[in-house]
Amino acid sequence: MIEHGKINSTLREKSPVQIAEWALGQAKRPIVSTSFGPHAAATLHLVTRIKSDVPVIWIDTGWNTADTYRHADSMSRLLDLDLRVYAPDVTRARFEAIFGGTPSPDSPHRHDAFARDMKLRPFERALSDLRPDVWVTGIRREETNWRQSKDVVTNGPGSVLKVAPFFEKTEHEVESYMHLHRLPFGDPAYHDSTKTFPRRECGLHQLQCSISA
Repeated sequence: MIEHGKINSTLREKSPVQIAEWALGQAKRPIVSTSFGPHAAATLHLVTRIKSDVPVIWIDTGWNTADTYRHADSMSRLLDLDLRVYAPDVTRARFEAIFGGTPSPDSPHRHDAFARDMKLRPFERALSDLRPDVWVTGIRREETNWRQSKDVVTNGPGSVLKVAPFFEKTEHEVESYMHLHRLPFGDPAYHDSTKTFPRRECGLHQLQCSISA
């Protein structure tokens, strides 16, 4: 078992490249998740330049913008991603026909159920299929109040080790990395429909499911 406190005290002082190298060096079955949001290219580039065949998990809820879909296609080709797309059992068209669209923030229980069905259950399938031991993610401390209480290395669902190479970096620093490597930005109008507002957690990074065989 890795002592998180000790390794975090070391990794907080390291560069994103060094953190990603450490993470992938620990892994037998790594994955990296992505939203294909505005800054997603940074983490995808960072990871796949170290290990080109890392499976990239994208939960396509069906509520993405057209530009986000085009960006996902472009990034997949640009970085030669091993992209694994997981989708909800219910399509957007069917959901909207039955329920009339995304639940209102004024109905938190309905909205939580929506997030669970649209994002968390597909991600659980991805974990069950791939059985990763290390999950690399692009989350950063400054993004939400909940993330401010986390660290570079944390426990993920089941026995997965979750590692965030850009965790201590600011948005400006991530953008500097993208400019340095001439990486395209995603749709500035990107919006995660499983969140009621930008700084809310969708639940993916709070997930503590067990991974079935």
